[in-house]
Amino acid sequence: MLASPVRLSVVAALAAVDKAEFGYVRDLVEITDSALSKQASALEEAGWVAVEKGQVGRRPRTWLSLTEEGLTVYRRHMAALRAIAGPLA
Repeated sequence: MLASPVRLSVVAALAAVDKAEFGYVRDLVEITDSALSKQASALEEAGWVAVEKGQVGRRPRTWLSLTEEGLTVYRRHMAALRAIAGPLA
């Protein structure tokens, strides 16, 4: 599932924070709202991302965060990529 560059980018963005607002992730990954929504739903269905909805003032907000399983999968994926790439010298 992390073979998708967009999904990998979303997970990498979330790995660096406890949780992130939807718009922040969208802008960081440089995709549309609908594209991020689709990817977040797929990652949530896999159990790798938690989606939290709420409000700030009167405005609805959505926050995304990695689950423990998501963080584990991301770390394993990155370790595999490093093993494939070999040492950078």
